[in-house]
Amino acid sequence: MDTARRRRKVRLTAALLGRSRGGQTSKVHLAADRRCRPLAFVLTVGQAADSPQFIAVLAKVRVPGPVGRPRTRPDAVAGDKAYSSRGNRAHLRARGIKAVIPEKADQAANRTRKGARGGRPVRYDAELYKERNTVERLINKMKAWRGIATRYDKTPGSYLAGLHLRASMIWIRELTRTTP
Repeated sequence: MDTARRRRKVRLTAALLGRSRGGQTSKVHLAADRRCRPLAFVLTVGQAADSPQFIAVLAKVRVPGPVGRPRTRPDAVAGDKAYSSRGNRAHLRARGIKAVIPEKADQAANRTRKGARGGRPVRYDAELYKERNTVERLINKMKAWRGIATRYDKTPGSYLAGLHLRASMIWIRELTRTTP
């Protein structure tokens, strides 16, 4: 029995399926531009936290221009409080990217408790932060496709292929849309 249980756990790990209260799940971490178009995907097990995946998703962003290498450094990155960590902010600062991520309440309390040693409060552009919902809207567009919403695919490769196919459909629709 123990061997069978171990094999099942290995299969689930290989399929990037994690256990949660709702059952076996996986989580898609993604980056989007201001027009709700997908730029990069990272697939993890369902119980994986968002913050550790921030740098991995940002590393996959490639925006081709008319000439030269693809652009890998956006002007600003907006994220919710789940991405508020020193590591993420330091990574953005080192790359010269503006962080539009508010501070968590517990982080702010710890900083103020330390007094002068706690550092300055986190500053972010509140107007630019309002556009963070583009990621949520993109997720809704992605989940409009039943295969993505339910994850019928057993392997992470085929699920990622479905994500890329749906992303292609979104990009094609955006690029062929005529503006009045």
